[in-house]
Amino acid sequence: MHDLDQLAFENAPMGLALTEHRVIRACNDTFAQMFGFEKSQLLGQSFRLLYGTDQEFHQIRDIGLEPLKQDLPYSDERLMLTADGGHLWCRFRARTLTPEDPLARIVLSFTPIDNTPAGPSLTPREREVLTWLSRGRTSKEIAQLLELSPRTIEDVRARLLRKFKVKNVAVLLARLSGFGEGGTA
Repeated sequence: MHDLDQLAFENAPMGLALTEHRVIRACNDTFAQMFGFEKSQLLGQSFRLLYGTDQEFHQIRDIGLEPLKQDLPYSDERLMLTADGGHLWCRFRARTLTPEDPLARIVLSFTPIDNTPAGPSLTPREREVLTWLSRGRTSKEIAQLLELSPRTIEDVRARLLRKFKVKNVAVLLARLSGFGEGGTA
């Protein structure tokens, strides 16, 4: 990489990573610091390291593949795991370098939506449900995805609302994205 290119990559104001088949091949210091790792701890590691469960890691794989196959960027918001077991709500963007096999080589960017560590801790199940809620899924759809009953998902939703002291999912998601009062994640 040219010196100026390397300088720009390393000092970008967002976390950047290059993956091959979901294995981190390159990342900048911002990415490593954002997730609480040394860069050397991330290189060569599966992205599984940043997800709470194997199920979550596998389910999220196919989200966004269609635009990537069409050589279009993909973007969403996701709740990621940090080195200390905490959670980071971030805006995720991806562009593949290989549309014929989108996961073969992807450039990713991550921007924290809210850096504030305040807020309740979440169980792995709460993280999964919150991730799917942020993608606009209903309780019934989430139940099907996670192979649980809709009642179980409703219970988790209710627990999330109590933990964050909000009245509905829209307010919860607004708060987590930094647009609601307090903006805590």
